[in-house]
Amino acid sequence: MCSTHELHGSGEAMNTVTRATRTGSAATVVLVHGAWADGSSWSEVIARVQAAGVSVVSVQNPLSSLADDVASVRRSLELIDGPVVLAGHSWGGTVITQAGAVEQVANLVYVAAFAPDVGESTNALQAAYPAPEYLRLLSKDSGGFLHFPVADLPHYFAQDLPSANANVLAATQGPIRASAFDEPVTIAAWRDKPCWYLLTEHDRMIAPALQRHMAERIGAKLQIVPSSHVPFAARPKETTAILLEAVHAASTKNPNHKDREP
Repeated sequence: MCSTHELHGSGEAMNTVTRATRTGSAATVVLVHGAWADGSSWSEVIARVQAAGVSVVSVQNPLSSLADDVASVRRSLELIDGPVVLAGHSWGGTVITQAGAVEQVANLVYVAAFAPDVGESTNALQAAYPAPEYLRLLSKDSGGFLHFPVADLPHYFAQDLPSANANVLAATQGPIRASAFDEPVTIAAWRDKPCWYLLTEHDRMIAPALQRHMAERIGAKLQIVPSSHVPFAARPKETTAILLEAVHAASTKNPNHKDREP
């Protein structure tokens, strides 16, 4: 079972990360964005991770299908030497669940993210919960991609950000093909990897109750923040801390160890 705990954003964990960085053994953080977002959404966190001396890559997903997004992540992994901490936000959680099932990925971090099991799709995960209110607002283009109304995205996606920042997210959103949400994963990397989960208790996109259910099911180390659906923008300090804890864990464990931490 997972438990809420204080993250080691400083002290022992940071010292370990610093030592590992100096010796070239620190894990690289790979960030995977979700629907109606892009790789630049992580910018606040990227700067902080880099300031800690840790390498970071933010993947640009096409959002055209689960297979396409997984392939995009895997291509990014090909260019990285050494272990990886793979983090996904929202739909990106479904992507890392499939893409993370490779030996190079040491740890997984789910940031207000979906965490399906084998044979389960993103839509199937949400079936037992009330349909999110925002669904009725989405429009579909001729290619089957779903678009979030620019005027409405801040209210549902980022209600705790300054209007100017939330409006930038709305303007730079990446539409996602609707059929992607019905594609099941064929492997669940979280079954064999240590996991962390950042739960956003003011989320209007993924119900906090569903987030808790997923975090408990995957045995994740759970951190709760009073944030909207975009903690990397609203709570970048806490988001960075959970990533660096996963880097710390990857830097201290036996490189041949593949089992989940107790």
